[in-house]
Amino acid sequence: MFFSSNAAETWLIAGLGNPGREYEKTRHNTGFLALDALARALGVRVNKPKFKGEVGVCDYKGKRLILLKPQTYMNASGLSVEPCAHFYKIPPERIIVIFDDISLPVGRIRVRKSGSAGGHNGIKSIIASLGTDAFPRVKVGVGDKPRPDYDLADWVLSAIAKEDQEAFQTALHHAAEAALCIAEHGTEKAAAAYNGK
Repeated sequence: MFFSSNAAETWLIAGLGNPGREYEKTRHNTGFLALDALARALGVRVNKPKFKGEVGVCDYKGKRLILLKPQTYMNASGLSVEPCAHFYKIPPERIIVIFDDISLPVGRIRVRKSGSAGGHNGIKSIIASLGTDAFPRVKVGVGDKPRPDYDLADWVLSAIAKEDQEAFQTALHHAAEAALCIAEHGTEKAAAAYNGK
């Protein structure tokens, strides 16, 4: 169901990843996968081409939610997030970004109110495009590379191991729930409920 035009509050929830079948199940597409889980839970399709991305719109407990999957490739995510936020007049504090984090073990998530990019190029692009790092984010653990000399790009573009899939799928659902919790109750409550899960 689409939300009526008299919505009191609009939120943007962006899941980061890379377009293309070859990237579908990679660590770097964790944001896409979590957004897919969220879309299924809300019964909305994220497939309308707009803002250099794919968009779905729905209502949730009196709020309007804009779900976005940037199709710009990870390193240029801001070129999709910023025009979407601008069009819907969404301030940074109501832009939730879901993405992969190698500093967290597979299965863990972490909610943050703001902060630096931490070496993540998608977040770096969004900060540059918005001109601020003051937007909430949900980090989903994909595990650190197995050894120091392992190429980081190769690692994030690899798939989650079979033995970690159950924990990973649970984390995707927790990330989707955490994003809704941020929109409904605020970042602090979401962090208290989901950090460490």
